[in-house]
Amino acid sequence: MSPLEFTQNKAKTWIMKTYSEVITISPEIMHGTPVFSGTRVPIQTAIDYFKGGETIDDFLEGFPSVTKEQVLQLLDLLVTNLPVFAA
Repeated sequence: MSPLEFTQNKAKTWIMKTYSEVITISPEIMHGTPVFSGTRVPIQTAIDYFKGGETIDDFLEGFPSVTKEQVLQLLDLLVTNLPVFAA
């Protein structure tokens, strides 16, 4: 493992621990698909909604088990740490 890969892995681990109140990844929930914590709603579903031009309110209407705070924290996570995940 290169130093860059090690740093990226450490960053991803820190991010996942920091945002565990927003994202859960468990083989027992949706076969390990990242979901909003406390739900079975995949993170990818929210991303797909937003890519399709839908609003946060549209998403929340369709998935009432997800809170607005969780969505905002997810967006913050993605925007703040995009270089880590893209690498």
